[in-house]
Amino acid sequence: MSLAAPDITHEVFNQASPFADVNLFSANKPLQDALAFHHAGYDREHLHALGAEAGSATMQQHARLANVHKPSLHSHDRFGRRVDQVEFHPSYHALLGSALRHGLHGTPWARPAGGHIERAAAFMIFTEAEPSVLCPVSMTYAVTPALRGNPAIAQAWMPRITSTQYDARFLPFEQKTAVTLGMGMTEKQGGSDVRANTTRAEFDADTPWGAAYRITGHKWFFSAPMCDAFLVLAQTGAGLSCFFLPRLLPDGQVNALRIQRLKDKLGNAANASSEVEFHGATAWLVGEEGRGVPQILAMGALTRLDCALGTAGLMRQSLSIALHHCAERSAFGKPLLEQPLMRNVLADLALESEAASLLALRLAACIDRTENGQDASGFEAVMRRLLTPVAKFWVCKRGSAFAQETMECLGGNGYVEEGGEGVMARIYREMPLNSIWEGAGNIMALDLLRALRGAKVVDALVHELQPARGVHAAFDAELAEVLHSVDGVADEAQARRLARSLALLLQAAQLKRISPDFVFDAFCASRFAGDRAAAFGLLPATTDFDSIVSRAMPH
Repeated sequence: MSLAAPDITHEVFNQASPFADVNLFSANKPLQDALAFHHAGYDREHLHALGAEAGSATMQQHARLANVHKPSLHSHDRFGRRVDQVEFHPSYHALLGSALRHGLHGTPWARPAGGHIERAAAFMIFTEAEPSVLCPVSMTYAVTPALRGNPAIAQAWMPRITSTQYDARFLPFEQKTAVTLGMGMTEKQGGSDVRANTTRAEFDADTPWGAAYRITGHKWFFSAPMCDAFLVLAQTGAGLSCFFLPRLLPDGQVNALRIQRLKDKLGNAANASSEVEFHGATAWLVGEEGRGVPQILAMGALTRLDCALGTAGLMRQSLSIALHHCAERSAFGKPLLEQPLMRNVLADLALESEAASLLALRLAACIDRTENGQDASGFEAVMRRLLTPVAKFWVCKRGSAFAQETMECLGGNGYVEEGGEGVMARIYREMPLNSIWEGAGNIMALDLLRALRGAKVVDALVHELQPARGVHAAFDAELAEVLHSVDGVADEAQARRLARSLALLLQAAQLKRISPDFVFDAFCASRFAGDRAAAFGLLPATTDFDSIVSRAMPH
């Protein structure tokens, strides 16, 4: 009697194929519709090329390698000299080079109207490939307009801030083809309360770049420490002020910035987050002395946009993987995609993903119009102020639950890492980040209360929501309750509830403007009544499941 070969035990079948080599732009119908609404003349060819690149198996491999081989700190060389440099895997540089090549950093500030909208769409698409490397990209985008407070530095650095030719070398900025910028704000004792900062700045000299200071102190979260320069906060005699601190000084000397260690984080592994100390580091004043808080708030508003965009991108990626899996995997006699309960879950996830993308892109449109002189009435500025905390709070807050549900659609396969190939596991670890960084939930909810106290806010809100009024009874009831609450915006304990309600109303209004009626109707029926999206998969039986799932499929 002969025995079967030990490796011939079974045939592998009924497993989904890898979700790879998919054009992430052409496969995203909701994003295309939103772009056509906000900026009909967008560069479709560019986004199509980015979609193909971001969805390629090559980029997926870069994403895996950049996260498996984490950044490493070299504080000293072998002779004992301080070097304070972080080494990254080559795939990190390949990803960051792609992000700059597609203009996701400072480029929109040098482009005509519509540039911020296109950049927002591209940011969401790239996030589907790998989000960690976008930290320095996002900071560069947010810091760039603040440099207007120091015209000499802006003039010298702007050509390389907007350049799309990534340069990873540790060299003085004038020897590089492009630069990235970072931010150093939070300290051990204060966190989000930057007014508690103790880092101090002492005047040193007047220079061609303006007033130079010596910075002494520390920063507790200092991400992407290999950026070419940073905007940091430090105390002067006039109060908290903003300073431009390059890694390398104009004479080529390394600035006195000491990287103490790299953070060991839950996710976001490809991005180096560090703790640093300044030992009399040279920096230049940006803006007025003592006006650091308003400047950081302006920068923070832009990074908060990217938090919402990033979460929306991760939602779309995890939804696409779940849909792809359920279309190819069968259970109990038919594809998972055809099982009624799974169809409910997937449709509900599709509603959440589309609503998140539309709300984030609406905020980007506000920024584009206010920055490009297309807001004579001031309406877009009011909506920009209102939408920033709302979108950051709600979209990011929904991210973790969304990732968990899409992971569950894949069963055990979704929970498996397998050498970094487990994209769902990586997304799940990444999701809490956007909610925590750049102002956590409570900070956003309280910021919303401040925004609601501004002039013309209620009138602007009513105007923004007008297209959806009188269409769905549940929407109208929610709006009436919110308008009543806005009249007494002093109750901080209810700020999160108000932020949620406003986010849902604003999402519904965007869906009414841009999406098919079956999407808007299902959203209102599930978000303003009954279970209020307590869990995914609770859509009422009247929902047009087939149309919603078909619209979301990454064809």
